[in-house]
Amino acid sequence: MNFRFLGRSGLKVSEISFGNWLTHGSQVEEDAALSCVKAALDTGITTFDTADVYAGTKAEAVLGRALKGQRREGYELFTKVYWPTGPGQNDRGLSRKHIIESIHGSLRRLQTDYVDLYQAHRYDAQTPLEETMLAFADIVRQGKALYIGVSEWTAEQITAGAKLARELHVPFISNQPQYSMLWRVIESKVVPASDAAGLGQIVWSPLAKGVLTGKYLPGQPPPADTRAANQQGASFMTNFMTDDVLTRVQQLKPLAQEAGLSLAQLSIAWVLQNKSVASAIIGATKPEQVLDNVKATGVKLDADLLRRIDAVLGPAVERDPAQTTSPERRP
Repeated sequence: MNFRFLGRSGLKVSEISFGNWLTHGSQVEEDAALSCVKAALDTGITTFDTADVYAGTKAEAVLGRALKGQRREGYELFTKVYWPTGPGQNDRGLSRKHIIESIHGSLRRLQTDYVDLYQAHRYDAQTPLEETMLAFADIVRQGKALYIGVSEWTAEQITAGAKLARELHVPFISNQPQYSMLWRVIESKVVPASDAAGLGQIVWSPLAKGVLTGKYLPGQPPPADTRAANQQGASFMTNFMTDDVLTRVQQLKPLAQEAGLSLAQLSIAWVLQNKSVASAIIGATKPEQVLDNVKATGVKLDADLLRRIDAVLGPAVERDPAQTTSPERRP
């Protein structure tokens, strides 16, 4: 496993990290979830990402049990706050009340005294940014989080947050956006703003919700045991499940074979070619998926192969930076 610094901080993360959105506490039985975490640890992954909203807080609890007994200094634990975790008006957003209450709940479920990175899961336009950033700064000073980050913030929001973070002397080091060969909306604005602010990218869905594994075929229903066959999972995949996209993805298979990679490995390696990306988050329902995906670490793709990938995907690639704030996506 290779490691990279996260932004301009001194924190190193594994190039491939393990996330449990749509798996732990919902789609995957706990024994399978624990097996996947063990496989991740065995392959050298040290970075684990979750969120309080995943599976209605159950995912954090599963991950806490899976990591119990591991040397706490030996892994990096990330979680997030923003989406509703209860029925009350203050059980959501980035108010001081919700942030402070949420970090306590996350630490309890994760069975730890601190998280390495605490992330704003979205931007909260209804709460003053100053209130949000001060609450995060206080959590860092209390030792309950070592660093702070954000997820799916626009370039302008990142720049404003970074300015306040500097004033508050709080380590603001990361953004967590969706990024893949098919979804490149961060490249034109978010990445330059993040680079200027010293933030690294921890990218989710490098396999485009599994589409870039090549398991979905044009004109055919999704296999029964896949995310697209699950009602909850399928709701996040509509942009990718078109015959045009699926046909183009199948045309990537020979390119992967020429490179000596599986299509999943090629797709993960592709996002890691971006120097602003510190880590690519993978998810898994089976340990075998982890074992396959981690082989993308350290892979270098030559310029000709990158050009051929672009030629195959063509107009199927989404590049509109306005999609950063698309409300229907909730990783």
